[in-house]
Amino acid sequence: MTEIAYERLLEERVDINAPASVVWELIRDVRRLAEWSPQVESTRLADGRTEVESGVAFTNHNRHGELTWTTHGTVVRFEPNREIAFRIEENWVVWSFRIEGTGRDTVTLVQRREAPDGISDYSLDLTEKYMGGQIEFTEVMRAGMRQTLAGIAAAAQSAACRRPMPAGLTAITDPT
Repeated sequence: MTEIAYERLLEERVDINAPASVVWELIRDVRRLAEWSPQVESTRLADGRTEVESGVAFTNHNRHGELTWTTHGTVVRFEPNREIAFRIEENWVVWSFRIEGTGRDTVTLVQRREAPDGISDYSLDLTEKYMGGQIEFTEVMRAGMRQTLAGIAAAAQSAACRRPMPAGLTAITDPT
C-alpha cells in the first residue's frame, strides 16, 4: 500500500467561563459525546458497565453524511477534574479532553486526536475511499472538534450559571 500522509496530532481548544468541576461533569462520561459531536450519534458502554473509568470499553455509532460506522473504544486515561482519553480500536488513535486551569472560574478545555502508533491501514484506506481523503477529512474533524468544544462550553457555562450561591453570600440586585 502507498504511504498515506496524515497529521499525527490534531488539537483544538476553547476557554470556558466555568469551574473545572462543572466541565468535568460534562466530559467524564463518553456517552454524552453525541450531545455535542457532529460525528458521534450514540455511545454504549460494554459489558453492562454503568460508570466510566479507566479501562472501560464502549461502542460508538458514528455518521459522516450518509456514511455510518461503528467503532470500539477503551478509556486509557481517567483523571477526575483533569483528563479523559480513549483509544479507538479500528484506527488506533487516542482522543482526549484535558482541562487546563486558567483561573478559579475559567478553564481551557483541550481536545486532541493523537496517533502515537500511527493510523491503521484499514482506517487510512476507508478515509481515502469514502471520506474525501486525509486532507479533506482532517478539516472535517477539526471543524467537528471546534463544534464539540463550543457545545461543551455552552453547556458548562449554562450549568455554572445555575449553580447555587455558596453559603454566606447574597446576590446583589438592582433595585431600579
